Amino acid sequence: MNRRDLLLAGAGAVTAVIGGIGLGSLLRPDRQAANPGSSETSGSTFAATSNEDPTGPLMTVYKDANCGCCTLWVDHMKAAGYNVQTIDVANLGAVKDQFGVSRELGSCHTALVGDYVIEGHVPAAAVNRLLAERPKVRGLAVPGMPIGSPGMEVAGREPQEYDVLAFGNGSNTVFMEFKGGEALEGATESTAGKS
Repeated sequence: MNRRDLLLAGAGAVTAVIGGIGLGSLLRPDRQAANPGSSETSGSTFAATSNEDPTGPLMTVYKDANCGCCTLWVDHMKAAGYNVQTIDVANLGAVKDQFGVSRELGSCHTALVGDYVIEGHVPAAAVNRLLAERPKVRGLAVPGMPIGSPGMEVAGREPQEYDVLAFGNGSNTVFMEFKGGEALEGATESTAGKS
């Protein structure tokens, strides 16, 4: 099954889980109406795991259960101090639609942290900066799956340069520039939607 088919598969399961929960409760997982394993979610493709260390910022990651690079990205965020809860879903397209992630920004997982959406293999350094600066944007995205980005490291392959985009403020703007997991010197300093 290719990635597109995977994203389009199982719309009913995610719609059933997400459909009855408002956006605010999804942004605040502690207010979710349905708990993993409860009768409200039985029969749907929905499983959650959480980091043991609850001290870092809470991040909820929606991903496919079989995606290895998503798991590696979650490990990257945990290593950076985030308290990560993962929710395996069958239809990530519905999740992306729910949180305003356009197809052009899409990648293989969608995360929520604070009031922000994080799409794809965004380095922890960019998420840290987002949370420190609190710009008026919907979130950050790394479209596609750049080689060398966190979770996409490939032995023997040169890391690609890529942009972390801020979105949801009327246009997509470059928030930071990276090569692999490292911010580039003199990288674009974002003023997109600053308070």
